[in-house]
Amino acid sequence: MKKLKKVIKVFVLLMIVALLAFGGVILYIKMSPKLEIKNANAFLMYDSQNELFFQGSGSQEWVNLEDISDKLIQATIYTEDKHFYQHFGFDFLRIAKAMVVNITSGSKSQGASTISQQYAKNLFLDFDKTWERKLKEMWITLQLEVHYDKDEILEGYLNTINYGHGMYGIQNAAKFYFDKNASELDWAEAAMLTGIPKSPSNYSPIVNFDLAKQRQVNILYNLYKNKIITEEEYNQAKEEELTIVGEKNSQELANIMYYQDAVMRELNSLEEIPESLLETGGIKIYTNLDMNAQSILENSIKNNLTGDSELQVASVMMDPNTGKILALVGGKDYNKSQYNRAYQSARQVGSTMKPFLYYAALENGFTSSTTFTSEQTTFTFSNNQTYSPQNYGDQYGNKPISLATAISYSDNIYAVKTHMFLGEDALVNISKRLGITAELEEIPSLPLGTASINIIEMAAAYSAFANEGYKVEGYLISRVEDLKGNVLYEHKEEKENILNKSLTYILSELLTSTYDSTFIDYNYPTAIGIAPKIKHKLALKSGTTNTDHWSIGYNHNIVTAVWIGYDDNRDIEASDYKYSRNIWVEATEGYLQDQEDAWYKQPNNVVGVLVNPITGKPATDADEKKKIMYYVKGTEPSTTDTVFDELLEQDEQILEQN
Repeated sequence: MKKLKKVIKVFVLLMIVALLAFGGVILYIKMSPKLEIKNANAFLMYDSQNELFFQGSGSQEWVNLEDISDKLIQATIYTEDKHFYQHFGFDFLRIAKAMVVNITSGSKSQGASTISQQYAKNLFLDFDKTWERKLKEMWITLQLEVHYDKDEILEGYLNTINYGHGMYGIQNAAKFYFDKNASELDWAEAAMLTGIPKSPSNYSPIVNFDLAKQRQVNILYNLYKNKIITEEEYNQAKEEELTIVGEKNSQELANIMYYQDAVMRELNSLEEIPESLLETGGIKIYTNLDMNAQSILENSIKNNLTGDSELQVASVMMDPNTGKILALVGGKDYNKSQYNRAYQSARQVGSTMKPFLYYAALENGFTSSTTFTSEQTTFTFSNNQTYSPQNYGDQYGNKPISLATAISYSDNIYAVKTHMFLGEDALVNISKRLGITAELEEIPSLPLGTASINIIEMAAAYSAFANEGYKVEGYLISRVEDLKGNVLYEHKEEKENILNKSLTYILSELLTSTYDSTFIDYNYPTAIGIAPKIKHKLALKSGTTNTDHWSIGYNHNIVTAVWIGYDDNRDIEASDYKYSRNIWVEATEGYLQDQEDAWYKQPNNVVGVLVNPITGKPATDADEKKKIMYYVKGTEPSTTDTVFDELLEQDEQILEQN
């Protein structure tokens, strides 16, 4: 009995201490300045012309609570926080119940966040689930409850919540989905909109109508069960046929959301930006988005990837001189998939890896005329392991071919011979120098693109070729300000000279061979099919694996990278390879329309020589095919040169030494 009394006394004492501490916290908050929340979570995005293209939390149209349908208000409260008007920011009974359910079920299916807590959460730029973040959210929740009454909190919440497709706030959502004001929503519409914020990527009726409908019906049933609506109203709302107006214009708005998502990801990585928008009063984000480039890129994708195919796409257009990302698409249709393949994925790059290798080869004495024999070859390397790569379509010249021809046909045998001749570390080293951060193995197949690399990194690496030797990093944000115009962050351009200008010139010239009919011989240039569409002089390399197809090309003003494939890594059909090439050429030429060629001035120490492009030897009267190819002075071919070729036995000796 004495022990029980002692326990009770300790419990009472702890309760008194807790109440006093809580009272002290509330008093401290009351004496603190009132949170300014109406614009606190506004973030505005501007394109490269300083035109507003996206307005996030911080509604475009803030509406008073009395101008919001009571049906929407009731649906929101009974779905998100039934005891909203009774608790002080935290529903402890609901928290306890959720904990019991989650523990017994072994999952985290039950949430217990109140509307006040969700509003506090939305005042941060991202949703980290750290204990530090949770404590900050709890502190802001208390501040909201002390400084504002329930109606004000609910009004702020409904004006800033994300309803999907870039629609923040109930007025914007009502207009977008139903072309109505927030005050005009009926029960069916209110329940549909209420269901979206839990997961806009799943419960938007544009993304998945069946799933959205199922959630709407559950919300309506909950309202009926709580006697907010009658059985007749429940049945009527459940059966009402909704017309989703936003479906008509959502695709027009949709894919720019991939760019917006990428901007938010980059924003969250900037140390200069406070994680809480309360500290800035909202922010203005000035981006590198070129609306013309974005429109051209999106249209080129729509024109080519038609129908219901699950084939996906990622594409980036970059200014190679600065690293500015001018346009970005992370998927075929943002409405159906918000997974942003442009920055969230890494895919096998195929032969788009070869220009890295061939630049390293040029640094190590190779020229446009350097030859290896194109023939079926089995390579023997360490521990007597063997590797037998194949050319696409099993096409082999069975004769010595020049480096220019190897690039034109994307000859795998030539690439692996070069790779093994230079040493397997050469390709890894040049890739790192170009800014590739992916883990690359020193293996024979690396030049054939067996490594998985992000498309933005690939575009930035090609930019070093396009800008004549300078390393750049792709970026989307040029400047960030608070709403008062104070600069919080400004991108500082840092360019490091990492490549030789003469060699980048030679490599860029070599990469025009991929669509040059002069190289038609026992095989065809890999991009000959789009040659009629290429109006400007451009460097281009494609890459093919069983599961991926790439096209990356450039001139001095633009780098365009395109990937196509399936999310589940299934094989793609050979007939689908055309999509990346067609998207690439339509986007690049569309962007360069009415522009003069932005090709490169020939360096003083580089000379042009008329050669047979297949053999790389100086052209004679007997040669039907002739082409000017480029060389550093002193390395140009002559008729007396011995051909840099190898017998199979010699090749094996070299490989064994490596």
